[in-house]
Amino acid sequence: MPRYFWVRVVIVLAVVLASVWYLYPLQRTINLGLDLQGGIHLVLGVELDKHLAGQVERAAEDFKIALDRKGIATRRVVSDGAARFVVELASPQVWTDALTVAREFTGFAPVDQDQAAGRFVMAIDERHTAQVREDAVAQAVERLRNRIDAFGVAEPTITRQGADRILIQLPGVQDVERAKALIGQTGLLEFKLVDRFLEPDVRVEELQRQLPPDREVLFRRLVDPETRAERRVPYVVVHRRALLTGAGLTAAAVSADPNAPGNWQVNITFNPAGAQRFAEITEQNVGRHLAIVLDGVVNSAPRINERIPGGQAVITGQFTIEEARNLRIVLGEGALPASVAILEERTVGPSLGADSIRQGMVAIIGSALLVFIFMLVYYRLSGLVADIALALNLLMLLAAMAAFGATLTLPGIAGIALTIGMAVDTNILIFERIREELRAGKTVRAAVDAGFARAFRAIIYTHVTVLVTAAILYNFGTGPVRGFAVTLFVGLMASLFTAVFFTRLLFDVFYMGRRRLQTISI
Repeated sequence: MPRYFWVRVVIVLAVVLASVWYLYPLQRTINLGLDLQGGIHLVLGVELDKHLAGQVERAAEDFKIALDRKGIATRRVVSDGAARFVVELASPQVWTDALTVAREFTGFAPVDQDQAAGRFVMAIDERHTAQVREDAVAQAVERLRNRIDAFGVAEPTITRQGADRILIQLPGVQDVERAKALIGQTGLLEFKLVDRFLEPDVRVEELQRQLPPDREVLFRRLVDPETRAERRVPYVVVHRRALLTGAGLTAAAVSADPNAPGNWQVNITFNPAGAQRFAEITEQNVGRHLAIVLDGVVNSAPRINERIPGGQAVITGQFTIEEARNLRIVLGEGALPASVAILEERTVGPSLGADSIRQGMVAIIGSALLVFIFMLVYYRLSGLVADIALALNLLMLLAAMAAFGATLTLPGIAGIALTIGMAVDTNILIFERIREELRAGKTVRAAVDAGFARAFRAIIYTHVTVLVTAAILYNFGTGPVRGFAVTLFVGLMASLFTAVFFTRLLFDVFYMGRRRLQTISI
């Protein structure tokens, strides 16, 4: 009996049983990619210039507060729209003190100074600009991933492309509009004091020219209850500076709106710091209206009747149940640091995916049958050994993908077809070496031993080089390229196992005990 025969039998049986275990039932264990089961393909552009302008506006407000704390009076501190903000002092006498504050302001430096006029410009430095842009895209990717996970999509693809783009693929998602609403919504929640309410027919452009810099006009979203068509109407003038944002939210939940049957609302809860700030705001502004603003649109502007402790608020706004659930996800997973725009949109229908699966399976089964027949005709009994090894190879490949949760894509099917070819090549390499040994006059057992030994090094070299290639494709590729790399990598590992371990075991099984074996079917 060959050395370690039963140990090798147990290993092979364990591999087969584990493979069957991971593949049962097949429809639920293999994740199909966007091209096979249909879904949504989106390319988003992060609006970094707008985000940078917003950062500069907030920096201008913070700088004015810093000057006020030092007792330095100003005429105005406003952004000039070119990633800079202008500081005009009330008196040139405080010039030195103002510049001291400016030099300590992180990320900005004073330029274009005019001491006689008490005026200078604060410009954002290049390093801070690059960091703001980098952080915005990285945070957007992370928060989009959290939202999509909460949406319940299996095996989504969310990757960064270039400096300001994000690729999103959602396999199996057919509700395009809901997915786009969830992904495209920035989710910036702000609480702003209302200065006054507006009539719907007010001339907004003329009004905005008359408002001071610290005020702005905001709109309200109105929804037709029958058609669900939306329109925005001017609603309030508010203080531009937000008293509180949604950064301190800890929970969001959906409930029915008690004041509007058929509509839904979102209940939000702040963390202790946010709750304390919310209580202070409501205590200091009793009798005034507080606008709850989501992505620049007023959802509601209730009157503050008393101090509200506990850090809980309600967002209403003619929401359907789906819209309220989307809002809950957006608020619960955090606002995007910058707004995003959909640059490319493609929808793959499930019927197209089914056609792809059918054509892919025809290609795999057809190529496998041709290989099976060729090996049987050309190598006879040894060809049957190779065919059994090839079947185990496919079984292990699919089981490994199921075990590690890998996604099968159309390029992945091409990778499987290529793996079949390489697995057969490996067996042909071994069989030809055995034939050479037989022609040299060796006995059958010696020829088999020598054939496997001489082919082993070549098999290792060929597999390792292709494995390295697959690893590089996976590391630097995206989407379909990665799908191809995954199936190629896993298929080659299975091929290595079946060629140098399983095939040799089958030869031992077929010819075990036949001491005076004169010929071999090869």
